[in-house]
Amino acid sequence: MTSHKQGVRFELAPTDEQVVLMGRHCGLSRVVENFCLEIVRKKWAQRKAEESYGITGDDLTPVPWSAPALEKEWRAAHPEQFPWFGENKMSSRVPKEACRVRAAGFANYLASKKGERKGPRMGFPRWRKRKHGSRFRYDADRAKPLDARTVRLPAIGDVATREDMSWLVDRLATGQARILGATIREQAGRWWISFQVEVDRDEINKRHQADADAPECGIDLGLKTFAVIKNSDGTIEEIEAPKPLKAAQRALKRANRKLARTAEGSKNRAKARKRVGQLHLRVADRRRDFLHKTTTRLTRTKSAIAVETLNVRGMVKNRRLARAISDAGFGEFVRQLGYKADWYGSTVWKADRWFPSSKTCGDCGRINRGLALADRSWVCPGCGIRHDREENAAGNLLTAMLADRAA
Repeated sequence: MTSHKQGVRFELAPTDEQVVLMGRHCGLSRVVENFCLEIVRKKWAQRKAEESYGITGDDLTPVPWSAPALEKEWRAAHPEQFPWFGENKMSSRVPKEACRVRAAGFANYLASKKGERKGPRMGFPRWRKRKHGSRFRYDADRAKPLDARTVRLPAIGDVATREDMSWLVDRLATGQARILGATIREQAGRWWISFQVEVDRDEINKRHQADADAPECGIDLGLKTFAVIKNSDGTIEEIEAPKPLKAAQRALKRANRKLARTAEGSKNRAKARKRVGQLHLRVADRRRDFLHKTTTRLTRTKSAIAVETLNVRGMVKNRRLARAISDAGFGEFVRQLGYKADWYGSTVWKADRWFPSSKTCGDCGRINRGLALADRSWVCPGCGIRHDREENAAGNLLTAMLADRAA
């Protein structure tokens, strides 16, 4: 049995009373995260001051970087500073997880500062505000499904769901899945619970395994056409993206204009803000649905996939293309291909970031250094063959993958 860690999300259907309780726990999580941040800032500043006075070793004030140390600080402080925590009988698991979240942020910052963490440089954790989103976490299986339509949340009660959870409930009952944690989140007036689970996917993956003789392919990602796919059998496929943000621009402009004209703190402002949130939620849902369906189909029908390594972070610095690039979701597309390929027996090969897939002639191999971004087709100066930019790039990625595997 091979266990995989994955997340599953279900929409909740809470009562008005449960909405109030969940909102309070969101506020509790935010308060604890900010308490941890303030404690670390104060003790770090005190430690720096002591070092400037010549104090060394164990005489220096310890900084509570770890989750247990932060939790200890919270337990000591909340009876006096936050008496409402005990008075309202709120879940003790939420502060515990909030401390873990802050400790992880501090650890990432310190590792990034020392150069021990891969990826972009991490800054020091920031003060959490209500506008940054409402969410809180439970550890382990404190929050768990009771049946296909009900979840039990500590200190909140049994909450109904709008979606059927049979997939998860059946696997929990047979021991094929184990809940590692749960996150409750509110967006645009709607509530979701996301379970982080360790699940046995052997039977699922075997049922949807990619055929051994399935074609291999190269994928060129772009803005005009989301993906041009060249298969090893010579066929070419094009995938068009829904471009959900572009489609919603007119409605978003109207909603934001209406929001800007409302009075601060009024009921109309709350309604207008909720409308803007609903539009953004629909955009995100449409993009997520498209990416999941596309990546699932590709990893189940291709034995090997060659993709570009795109510097999306650098690409969005282009003011003219930033919105379109963000709308496409290239980074999430490649990420999903990676883990789904592991599930379904396919493989993903990533080209070097500087591999000239678009500029290389697929026939003679000559590199056209003068190719501009606006050139959608070009004639090779060496062999005179005319190339479609996307099809040529997809073919070059496929050829490079096959050559690398043969070597």
